[in-house]
Amino acid sequence: MRVHGWLPSALLLCLAGHSLAVYKPDYDAHDYYAVHLRSGQQPEHVAQQLDLHYEGPLGELEDHYMFRRSTTEHAYDHIKSEKEALRLRRRRREAGAEEAHILDHMLWTQKQDLAKRFKLEKRGVIPAWPRQDMPVPALVQEGLQIAKEMSISDPIFQEQWHLYNHVQPGHDINVTGVWAQGVTGKNSTVCIVDDGLDMDSDDLKANYFREGSWDFNDQVQDPKPRLSDDHHGTRCAGEVCAARNDVCGVGVAYDGKISACRILSRVISDADEAIAMNYAYQQNQIYSCSWGPPDDGQSMEQPGLLIRRAMVNGIQKGRAGRGSIYVFAIGNGAANDDNCNFDGYTNSIYSVSVGGIDRKGLHPYYSEKCSAQLVVTYSSGSGDAIHTTDVGKDKCYSNHGGTSAAGPLVAGIYALMLEVNPDLTWRDIQWLTVLTALKIDQESDWMPNKAIGKDFSHQFGYGKADAWALVEGARNWTNVKPQAWYYSPWMHVKHAIPQGDQGLASSFEVTADMLKQANLERLEHVTITMNVEHTRRGDLSVELKSPSGMVSHIATHRRNDEWEGGYVDWTFMSVAHWGEPGIGTWTVIVKDTNVNDHEGKFTDWRLRLWGESIDASIQGVLPLPKEGDDDAHDIITNPDVTTTSVAVPTETGKPDGNPEDHQHRPVNSKPTSTSSPSLDEDEKEGKEPTTTSTPTATPSPSPSTKPSSALLPHIFPTFGVTRSTQAWIYGSITLIILFLLGLGTYWFVQRRKRSWLRREDYTFEMVDHEGAADEEPGAGAGTANGKGRRKRAARLYDAFAPAGSDDEEGDAFHVGSDTGSESDGEEDSGEKKGLVGARIGEGKGSDRYRDDDPRREGADVP
Repeated sequence: MRVHGWLPSALLLCLAGHSLAVYKPDYDAHDYYAVHLRSGQQPEHVAQQLDLHYEGPLGELEDHYMFRRSTTEHAYDHIKSEKEALRLRRRRREAGAEEAHILDHMLWTQKQDLAKRFKLEKRGVIPAWPRQDMPVPALVQEGLQIAKEMSISDPIFQEQWHLYNHVQPGHDINVTGVWAQGVTGKNSTVCIVDDGLDMDSDDLKANYFREGSWDFNDQVQDPKPRLSDDHHGTRCAGEVCAARNDVCGVGVAYDGKISACRILSRVISDADEAIAMNYAYQQNQIYSCSWGPPDDGQSMEQPGLLIRRAMVNGIQKGRAGRGSIYVFAIGNGAANDDNCNFDGYTNSIYSVSVGGIDRKGLHPYYSEKCSAQLVVTYSSGSGDAIHTTDVGKDKCYSNHGGTSAAGPLVAGIYALMLEVNPDLTWRDIQWLTVLTALKIDQESDWMPNKAIGKDFSHQFGYGKADAWALVEGARNWTNVKPQAWYYSPWMHVKHAIPQGDQGLASSFEVTADMLKQANLERLEHVTITMNVEHTRRGDLSVELKSPSGMVSHIATHRRNDEWEGGYVDWTFMSVAHWGEPGIGTWTVIVKDTNVNDHEGKFTDWRLRLWGESIDASIQGVLPLPKEGDDDAHDIITNPDVTTTSVAVPTETGKPDGNPEDHQHRPVNSKPTSTSSPSLDEDEKEGKEPTTTSTPTATPSPSPSTKPSSALLPHIFPTFGVTRSTQAWIYGSITLIILFLLGLGTYWFVQRRKRSWLRREDYTFEMVDHEGAADEEPGAGAGTANGKGRRKRAARLYDAFAPAGSDDEEGDAFHVGSDTGSESDGEEDSGEKKGLVGARIGEGKGSDRYRDDDPRREGADVP
């Protein structure tokens, strides 16, 4: 049954079953723990038993709770320590240890550690120059007429080319016809998850939905921008729901509601982000997220388990079971060879990942290419950007850009769709996005998806979002059946990856019976979880070939990625195979086309197919993700492994579009290296790689491949740097070794000298001015050359310790008395072992020995 009209927030709160109160953590004074308890356990009882303070439920996650403990030692994990103590008592079989304990009812715990969180980056860039193209006079007049008919008096509306383009005809989101039908976003709510929203702006305050908003950075109700750079969220909000008035411009859904969760102004915990992704999820229908891990071409981060659970919880329970809609900006790292499949937010099957095109329909230099990209829409490039609202009472902004600006436009279109059909599920939204997308009239790696009659490109997804087509498609849409899934066993490859023009291929055949047992009818998303060892992750690229022959580039080369850990249980995703039956052979091809000293091994992989169920009546609900879901590689399958011909990069890759159109590169970007390899030529042209199979082997590098960058023989590492840098590194190491050897030699020589001088086997005599020595009784007695020996010792003493010096132990290394047992020559047979020490100064020998030495004057010498 459809629910039309705007329900009061109080009624919706009652329907939700609990309040929207949020705990207010103080991470400086307390430790906080997220705990998943077995159903039926009382969190208050847990807190009492473990000396914790119960904070409250963890957002909307069932049986998840927050606890705190005051401490000054934040490295200490109280719950983990209690578990270890209980385990130790049980191992020792102590009395009472085998009884049920409250810790046994903890299914999962996580201490919230802000130090381990990676920083989420906003995805906006700024263009350099105003547009130079002249508007088409007839289109200008038409735009003025549209504004008049719809009572749009907003002063910058004529500059909002993304809504109505009177310079490049057809390059807009095609929304004015939707407005003309009276569809303007009524009864829809978009939540901007970002750095805040200026609810005092005259352009936004009429549509601000306070009950659906929270500031997770400052722990207050209203997520107002408070830092000097807290502009991003307000600009995104203006794209979606700027009101129709006389302030700036209008939003795509200018009669819709806008809320916000502020999370980007400082680092927050996993628990806070999880709560934000479910915040007021019965009223907040769409979550617009223009952020993610750094787009630097070397990061590989994913949301933590709590956040992944929150997103699954959102698509299963949000909007009364129809599912929350998560819209993510694809990322601005294309100039850094970045790929959204290395971002665990944009490669999630629960996200609609949105890329950018500029006002001419061109692919801008920053928008990433990715097999997880569903659709594109307009943003900055070709000398212009998105014109929207800014922070301030009546402030406007003309330079909003990057994929940050693309995502909110799609979120606003979805608000229009939910106005005409609020029964759409999160998967219906994705189906309509795929089927109504308009192919971009630009050369790209377009591939035909024959199952749905659409073309797919890694640059543009299925094309650009068209508001008219999406809203019209939503009106009479029949909802798809519930989601089903199929998991393959783990394919254990355990094979070295060849370098050069050969890729390592591993295949798995999916039968009709497998999918029938899984209740899976047709595909939507395909994910590959894999483990690859490699000493330089950026050298790797991976392709997925479906039974239909369609190829997804699920991982691509990244010149900045020096990580030595390869891929560890990382999940890549593709939407290119949407609607395919999935029956047949699926092949994963791992490539390492950079011939150098870095090498790797393809360990294992697992295929997961997601899509529409065959029989809705028997389809269950996907369990929440668990820690270690991909750790149990116990089901072993040894697939056939072959090598297959691949294209080798031959020229330097260049970013698409014109970077000179922009003042700044994307966040955390680095300039393009002129010596870095490009994507494969076949990848550029959208061709399938040649797949001539050969027996399993590691082939020799092709003569045509680029020479090794190693300076020294193969046993010496290259550190992934140039030959000149290697020369500097090894030269520095050589100098350090020579210095240490010299220092060691000097120390050894000095030690030997002092050892020889202080040996107890010699009698040192004072040297007078005539060169005569007073013989001590018994010194040298019974020897033929005893006197000569004394004279030799005197000469040595005179050389190293001139007369008048009474500091015999002033050497830098303090060696001497502990080396008396060493001997530099053979003793005469008649020489006595107990010799009298040298007398210093007035003939006193006691100064030579420490007070506690038994050899000092007056002591009994054995």
